[in-house]
Amino acid sequence: MAKCAECGEYENLPYQCRRCGQTFCAEHRLPENHECPGLGEWNDPGGVFDSGFDDGVEGGESGGVGARVKSRIDRETGTGGIMGAFRGNMTYVFLALMWITFAAEFAVIFTLGGRTFTELFVLSGANLLQGNVWTVVTSVFAHSPNAFFHIAGNSIALYFFGPLVERYLGSKRFAGMFLVTGAVAGLAQIGTGLLLGSPLTSGVYGASGAIMAVMGFLSVVNPNLKVMLLIPPIPLKIRTITLLYAALSVFGVFSAGTLGGIAHAAHLSGLVLGVLYATVADGRRGVPDQIGSGGGGLGGGRGPF
Repeated sequence: MAKCAECGEYENLPYQCRRCGQTFCAEHRLPENHECPGLGEWNDPGGVFDSGFDDGVEGGESGGVGARVKSRIDRETGTGGIMGAFRGNMTYVFLALMWITFAAEFAVIFTLGGRTFTELFVLSGANLLQGNVWTVVTSVFAHSPNAFFHIAGNSIALYFFGPLVERYLGSKRFAGMFLVTGAVAGLAQIGTGLLLGSPLTSGVYGASGAIMAVMGFLSVVNPNLKVMLLIPPIPLKIRTITLLYAALSVFGVFSAGTLGGIAHAAHLSGLVLGVLYATVADGRRGVPDQIGSGGGGLGGGRGPF
């Protein structure tokens, strides 16, 4: 019995892909069903049948090198490459990055001070004007050092909801969605704050915008997905939870912009982006009707939120 490298299911009679070397179940054994890097390698840039001649005719020497570099990148990011371990696991990679960043925040604050922390991790108009453009990304993984619930809540939501969207979209598209929606949500919060008269130094950080995009996405592809709330302990459909969050975010935006220190504009923009993307995205696997106890697994008890 072996574990399928694509879906994680255990297969009594696994299949091994000759090109990438990974094992798959019957459903994902074909190269086109597990995004095998060998699909686009018409001229065998991996060198399996390399004759020593450059067969890049139109591009000349530079074209041949470019094709080989692209093929190498595709191969290393495919199932048989160095980055293959991240396939199907980007949710947990992002979780790890959140907690690594959280620890780094304390290290920076205690050694270099709060100003350096702001320059490295907080997205704000002032930071962008100073050229600290990296905060568009670092702010997605940073969370309030003074509020443990901030990162804990986002981690729980990502742990249970992230794998469902990742299996539906695939790891590459899920990673792109998470990073883009998180960054755009932060920028939307900054822009909304400036329109409401907030100073340039007002900042935002946290993965909440990307998390709301995930929830919005699930609300479209399977609005009847049941989730067991922790407080109060009642089961609700993902669509209902998302609508409640949306109502709260709309109220927060029009009342104060950051009611109670919450970036409502970021939440709302992330939610909208997730909904819009779900209307055009095609999935490789369906979304179950309930969240399993193993972090988005199929079957089992309903996961908390």
